[in-house]
Amino acid sequence: MLRKIGILTSGGDSPGMNAAIRAVTRTALANGIEVVGIRDGYKGLVEGLYEPFTRSSVSETIARGGTILGSARLPEFKEEAVLMRGIEKLKENKIDAVVVIGGDGTYRGADSLTRHGVNCVALPGTIDNDIEGTDYTIGFDTALNTVVECVDKLRDTSNSHHRCSVVEVMGNRCGDLAIYSGISCGAEILITPETGYDEEAVLEKLRYLENQGKNHAIVIVSENVCDVKSLADKISKVTGFAGRATILGHIQRGGSPTPSDRVLASRMGAKAVELLVAGIGGHCVAIRNNEIISMPIEECVSMPRSSRKAFYRLFDRLV
Repeated sequence: MLRKIGILTSGGDSPGMNAAIRAVTRTALANGIEVVGIRDGYKGLVEGLYEPFTRSSVSETIARGGTILGSARLPEFKEEAVLMRGIEKLKENKIDAVVVIGGDGTYRGADSLTRHGVNCVALPGTIDNDIEGTDYTIGFDTALNTVVECVDKLRDTSNSHHRCSVVEVMGNRCGDLAIYSGISCGAEILITPETGYDEEAVLEKLRYLENQGKNHAIVIVSENVCDVKSLADKISKVTGFAGRATILGHIQRGGSPTPSDRVLASRMGAKAVELLVAGIGGHCVAIRNNEIISMPIEECVSMPRSSRKAFYRLFDRLV
């Protein structure tokens, strides 16, 4: 019988995590299940940083960014000895199951716990939208809105000074923030893991745009694909545009979650509790075609990267 569940957030924070924590807590309590907040992710799970949660523990949190539980990375959780210490702590606190919120590494930790007899359900909390099996992750919509707001403002000043703004966005080997923001902002050029980086092709495209009378340009770049500062310098040297690099960085993680992320997180959090009540563990929650579903974590982390070709074709037609 399910009497007590723990909840933790792990890896990078994302807007909407608190809405998910709130939904898990209140759905569980409504079902007569005790809830324990585990601070600082798997690190806190191993160290015993546990706190009983009530309805008031999550009051007025749905609009807050970040995570009220805190987050930390613990690569050592992959080690059997560390994992077993965490399981012993859960047993000491009579926790029957755990809901985890995070990205790929968080999922793998939950899968390991389930394999050792602790039922876990994982929720996709990452701004990168890089979890397979789900159309969207918690935090992606908010981060996208932040990027779009920033790029819209950059376009205003770029247009005034005959500039080319080279904007680096987050992505962690996933170009979703770049392609979605590129379409939303009317960017002229995209550089992502999916497109690859051809510097000469980028410069040639900018020279072409200038010859067509273009007064400014926006280049959206996924992190770790190229050096945006070097590219901006090269643009200044070999084109008529004044290249300017902007790295949005961790500003993309912050801020109050959008209504879309709040609703998504709430739906996913409630689904996680429903699964555990039904005795289902080792699953992750996802949204497909606006339907909240679940699938085995092992299946999710082994899925190949889904294609974004349709989005890139759309971008190419709109430039």
